[in-house]
Amino acid sequence: MGKKRKDAKIGIVTILFVVSVFFFALLPSEQVSANGTFTNGAFNNASILDGIFIDGISLGGYSEAEAVVLINNYEAFLRQQQITMYADEDNFITVTAEEIGFTWSNPGIVAAAAALGQKGNIITRYKAIKDLQNDNVVFELEYFFDPVMVTDIIEEHFGNYREKAIDATMVRDRGETLVTEGQPGYYLDIRESVDKVMDYLEDEWGKNSFGIDLVISVLEPRGSYEELSRLTDVMGTFTTSFSASNANRRVNIGRATELINGTLIYPGEEFSTLDLIAPFTEENGYREAGMFLMGQLVDSLGGGICQVSTTLYMAVLHAELTVLERRPHSMMVTYVEPSFDAAIASSSNRDFRFINNTNTPLYVEGRVTSGGNLTFSIYGENERPANRRIEFESEIMEMTVPEGESIIRSASEPVGHLELQSAYIGYKSRLWKRVFVDGVQVERVLINSSNYTAVPRILTVGMLTHDAAVTAAITDAIATGSIDHVIHVVHSLLTPPE
Repeated sequence: MGKKRKDAKIGIVTILFVVSVFFFALLPSEQVSANGTFTNGAFNNASILDGIFIDGISLGGYSEAEAVVLINNYEAFLRQQQITMYADEDNFITVTAEEIGFTWSNPGIVAAAAALGQKGNIITRYKAIKDLQNDNVVFELEYFFDPVMVTDIIEEHFGNYREKAIDATMVRDRGETLVTEGQPGYYLDIRESVDKVMDYLEDEWGKNSFGIDLVISVLEPRGSYEELSRLTDVMGTFTTSFSASNANRRVNIGRATELINGTLIYPGEEFSTLDLIAPFTEENGYREAGMFLMGQLVDSLGGGICQVSTTLYMAVLHAELTVLERRPHSMMVTYVEPSFDAAIASSSNRDFRFINNTNTPLYVEGRVTSGGNLTFSIYGENERPANRRIEFESEIMEMTVPEGESIIRSASEPVGHLELQSAYIGYKSRLWKRVFVDGVQVERVLINSSNYTAVPRILTVGMLTHDAAVTAAITDAIATGSIDHVIHVVHSLLTPPE
């Protein structure tokens, strides 16, 4: 048995020796030394073998350390390649690859290139050398770009690159509809642009400078001649009178109505009264007129505009649009029934807002007449059944008669100044919508509940005088608590004796 094992070992050694001699015999003579080791950079020389590349750079004949320097320089070159991103020919930004996060992500390829044909067992090394004699081996430099940095640069330079679409407009003139076609707008789509730049860098970049067009999206205008010319049905209309108003209040009502008239409201779009008619300044065409403030009627720029929002509110209810915000006045107004009103005030951020809940655009028409009538009409395409109609009913739940009288002294107004505010009855009321089909009531819906404060008669009395006797007489009159008596005393003080 021992002799057989010894013969087997001798046989294996002999086979390995023969195989080795065979491989050495196949190698070029200049790569084998006298003692059988590889020479000329094949195995024990540090030079990288010919035919090995990283991207298009030949590493043959370089040491690994030299190759590292070579590829580092190449990577530095890539960092400085320029990328120009265009919104249009006049709006673009040029950055370097480094500025958008270029990073060499597989630096180990230099060591891998240097090891090819130099490391591993004799068969692996031999095979690598023979392969190089037939074809080059090209290692790919892998890289990474930072999408966050790309996004930041595009947002910074093109975030405001947009032009709003101009919607179609219309004007109703003596029953005729005049339509002006809209114009498209555009904006730079940041997300799509980032994706386009990143896809190019990751899949198509030739590792040189390049330009790329960013993604511009078109904003289509709303409305068309065909669509707007169909807005001929009166969806809702309401009229109030301001014939008893003074000149300034008339101006304010006319100005606010003018600012609202002609407004188009597209499906799903919100309407804000304050947004359209504010600010209440002289520059915007307003004058001082009476308005409610903390239980008193005071003069203020824009006084009277609540009649505009109230009239519009009732037209909106008749059009059966969705009301988003409506508030009652603090005191009862005289031009509509309780719960019919809608107060607005920029100082307290009170607004009247509604939304177009129909399937078509709506056109708001506001008109004032020389006789003192204010009318709002809302035009659209009426899809409601012809046998259906609606009414609105004001229900008074509670009424409070104000008690007593209030007298206010004004040290800044001269004696003789008398400003009388009428008493206001307080109310608690509700507004109901009644729906009729073929003349029969089929529904009664609660629209709002409103509270109006009771306010007694208020007299503001001027006290500015240098005559102590006059001051004393008015003071004594005020002490009685009677407005009529105070008025009589002031008049008598100012009336010269006969």
